[in-house]
This record gives sequence, C-alpha cells and structure tokens, in this order.
Amino acid sequence: MGHAKLPRKSTHIDMTAMCDVAFLLLTFFMLATKFKPEEPVVVVTPSSISSITLPDKDVMLLTVDTKGRIFFSIDNKVKRRDLIDYINDDKSLNLNEAEKNAFALDGSIGIPLGQLKSYLASPPSGHSALESAAPGIPSDTSVIAPTNEIAEWIKCARNTNPKLRICIKADGDASYPNVSKIIKTLEGWKIFKFNLITNLKAIPPGTAAYAEANGAAPKN
Repeated sequence: MGHAKLPRKSTHIDMTAMCDVAFLLLTFFMLATKFKPEEPVVVVTPSSISSITLPDKDVMLLTVDTKGRIFFSIDNKVKRRDLIDYINDDKSLNLNEAEKNAFALDGSIGIPLGQLKSYLASPPSGHSALESAAPGIPSDTSVIAPTNEIAEWIKCARNTNPKLRICIKADGDASYPNVSKIIKTLEGWKIFKFNLITNLKAIPPGTAAYAEANGAAPKN
C-alpha cells in the first residue's frame, strides 16, 4: 500500500529574540564596565617571582616615579568624594562643590595641598599636562613632620575607608630613600601590611621557590 508523501518545508528559526538578548547583554557590559583611570606617569616596576594576587577593589595606590615624585590615588569614586570632604574640613582647603566633584572624578593626585584648589578648578582636559609637570606630594620619614603631606592623605583615606589595601608601585629606577619615606610613614601610622607591585618573572629552576611551586623538595 502506498504512503502519502508529506510536502517538505524549509526550517525557519526566528532570531529576533536572540538578537534582542545579545544587544541587551552588550549594553549591560558597556554600562557596567569600570575603566581603569589613566595614570599620570609611566612606571616600569622591577621584576619578582611573587605570585600574590593584588586586590581588585578598595585599593590605595602610592606611585613613585624615577624622579622620586609621589602620586596618590584610591579606586572607589564614592570613597574619593568622602575623602575630599574629610581632608577639606581637616586642612581647611575651602573647596567648593565643583572642585570636590572634580577630585571624585580624577584618578590620582600628585601635587601639594596648597596647589590642590587651583588644580581642581582647572579644566579636566588640562589635568594630564598639570600632573606630568607636578612636583609630587611632599613626603618625610616622620608622620608628624609638617612637610609630610603623604601622611595626611594616608590618614584621611584610612579614616574614610578602613578597608583600604595599600599598594606601593615604584619605578625600578626610583631611588630607595624616596620609597623608604613612604614605608616609614606607614610604620608611623602603625601600618605594617602593604603590597609592593612588581612584574612577574619565571622562577629560577633549582631554587627553593621553584621546588615549592612545583611540589618537589628543594635540592641541597
């Protein structure tokens, strides 16, 4: 007995809903992504074999370039606004709302407190040029020294956000005394735990660190 043949029909899949979902996801990631702020100076960090992962939030970054200039920044925009409110009251800087908002939007600072108001009052487009010629934040080995302004930044930042993790990013050609001033300042505030940012390099074979990383006993 013969069988009736069903007519063949082409398969059609409606992709409209999938395209809508793809564009919604793309829009979400574009709006939710946090772009890394541009750094005021280029720093080439020394190499090390440390594999400790740096924190990805609540970070206080202290940068030292080859000239020994110190730059200060924190990653949280909301906390930057809290910080500038605190230091404005603490040091009587007389900053207005526009200048405070400019600080909250900026990535870093590398000028003395006496120049902060004029810097924040300048157009944002000129901040990069001003920071490249900035003298850096004054520092000293004692937290009570009036010339140690980096101590004030660290104190005020920790008071507004106790969860801050401190990272020091120094150029490989930076002189040790300039880095030592930051370390002495941290010690003055009883801060003994911080991170040094370096470039990761391969662990030399035959060393204890190499043996530990590969799960073998070190050779005597």
